[in-house]
Amino acid sequence: MHATGLTKSYGGQRVLDALHLAVPSGSVCALLGPNGAGKTTTVRILATLTTADSGTARVAGHDIAAERTRVRRAIALTGQFAAVDDLQTGLETLRMTGRLAGLTAAEARARADELLERFGLTEAAGKLARTYSGGMRRRLDLAASLVGRPRVLFLDEPTTGLDPRSRQELWQVVRELRGDGATVLLTTQYLEEADQLADRVTVLDSGRIAAEGTAAELKSRVAGHRLDLVLTSRGAYEALAGRAVHHVPDELTLGVPTDGSAAHVRALLDELDPDRTAVDRFTLRTATLDDVFLALTGADR
Repeated sequence: MHATGLTKSYGGQRVLDALHLAVPSGSVCALLGPNGAGKTTTVRILATLTTADSGTARVAGHDIAAERTRVRRAIALTGQFAAVDDLQTGLETLRMTGRLAGLTAAEARARADELLERFGLTEAAGKLARTYSGGMRRRLDLAASLVGRPRVLFLDEPTTGLDPRSRQELWQVVRELRGDGATVLLTTQYLEEADQLADRVTVLDSGRIAAEGTAAELKSRVAGHRLDLVLTSRGAYEALAGRAVHHVPDELTLGVPTDGSAAHVRALLDELDPDRTAVDRFTLRTATLDDVFLALTGADR
């Protein structure tokens, strides 16, 4: 999947600004970014649900503008909210989806049974979807998107609102899909999710790519480690805020990059607090994707 120069505006607001994106086949790419960064718009364009103002893209080898029908036959999209019919059973939902995808009645039954088992829904197959829990509805929605064996799967914040157990179950499904050779483009607000699942991470900010690479590469850009300082006063906090990549104003806490060595930590403390009056206490921690997100998007300032 490749996109070049994608641009999209709504009214006078530019949502995507010459976006370039490359997702290798059989990999998971996570799109991160604050609200309004352009994540969902990117997915909608690549899934042919809306058109770009300019730029080109190919999904599963097909041009999204000239070969829309072929693109749609090769992809599946799961949005932020489970789109299931409350008046159908899980089994009916999957069989109907199979028939709409062009399967014969026998093929649709077999595929439905296979997916119900894969997603742990066999016992609930005959129950109406309105009786399902949030995690079960999400699993049924994802199962329906896989009936046609898509080559590319778009997951737009798929675990929003799920409890931790249901999130873990869905993560395992994504890992299995990658193992089966599917290409997955995932948008998420959960940075741990991207860290756990993605082969590559792309950080969007104001419709542009702020950074991309593996999770480890992005963490190393911010720092291998972070020294969190709790300051003694608001004045000390404001004086040192410009040096920090992590800010928690209400707790007078700043995080500054460090290589984690004792020598560098001592040097930083001496440099930032030469009089030993500004820093109340400190904690050394490993950098996370949260640090990358906050540093590259300015989301905590």
